[in-house]
Amino acid sequence: MGEFGRFLLLVVLPGVVLASAVEAVVLARRARAGKGERYDWGAMGVSLADLIGRVAMQIALPATLAAPLVLWAREHRLGDIAIDGPLSVLALFLGQELCYYAYHRAAHRVRWFWCNHAVHHSPNQLNLSAAYRIGMLGRLTGSALFYLPLVWLGFPPLLVFAMLQLNLLYQFWLHATWIPKLGWLEGILNTPSAHRVHHAANVEYLDANYGGVLMVFDRLFGTYVPERDDLPCRYGLVTPLRSYNPLRVEFHQWLALAADLARARSLRAVLGHLFGPPGWRPDGPGHTTAALRAAARITPGRPAAR
Repeated sequence: MGEFGRFLLLVVLPGVVLASAVEAVVLARRARAGKGERYDWGAMGVSLADLIGRVAMQIALPATLAAPLVLWAREHRLGDIAIDGPLSVLALFLGQELCYYAYHRAAHRVRWFWCNHAVHHSPNQLNLSAAYRIGMLGRLTGSALFYLPLVWLGFPPLLVFAMLQLNLLYQFWLHATWIPKLGWLEGILNTPSAHRVHHAANVEYLDANYGGVLMVFDRLFGTYVPERDDLPCRYGLVTPLRSYNPLRVEFHQWLALAADLARARSLRAVLGHLFGPPGWRPDGPGHTTAALRAAARITPGRPAAR
């Protein structure tokens, strides 16, 4: 673990947890005064358990499943890009943002990646503690492969993944539901309002706003959905998970995937369950986002047809 990793572990993570605890106390007091919903302390406990487990996994398994591919991309890189000025930093930032968008979209549209990412979307109440409930098994899914293009082009891998950590750190404050819309910044930056939509389980809001810092690629690829005043966000999974058991929260999607694979009777079914969208079924439309919207006659970001 380098100096930057130690800084994240010993300074940033305690600061993040402290900030979420302060928010928790304030929101709990407001709830007792009748000015908000009851704060979900049990959910915060699950998020802390996930954080501890994830750090333990990273210490025990410092390499990711995609590490051999990262090494291959580094050895066969097109050149060496020095991060020695504002233009090279901007290029790395924009490249990382595009790679993060691709990963985050896949994390919602490919079940293999969703099994871990669903942990982050499992809280039924959005607050700062939900930001660090990310899932313990991320490194074992091979998600680092989405950043291979940057390494192959010549960006140093340590800086690529350091930029990713800064991107994720930016997203911490986006989980505060008490921050209002930010005017002209909406649709440009990832804001708390945009991220509320991303965490919402309403059919109209599903699979939207994947950007880390920017909404540029969401707007470019048609996945940007603004928050509507007439449609309050319902947080959590489409089928809510009410458990406070950290192991159930962590592994419920993996167990469901294992059960589907055990029932699969063809290669098509196996591949569909692994790499198709969440909710895909081999014998019908299933409960994918597209199927749910078609059933409700919904266009993303618009009211249901009557």
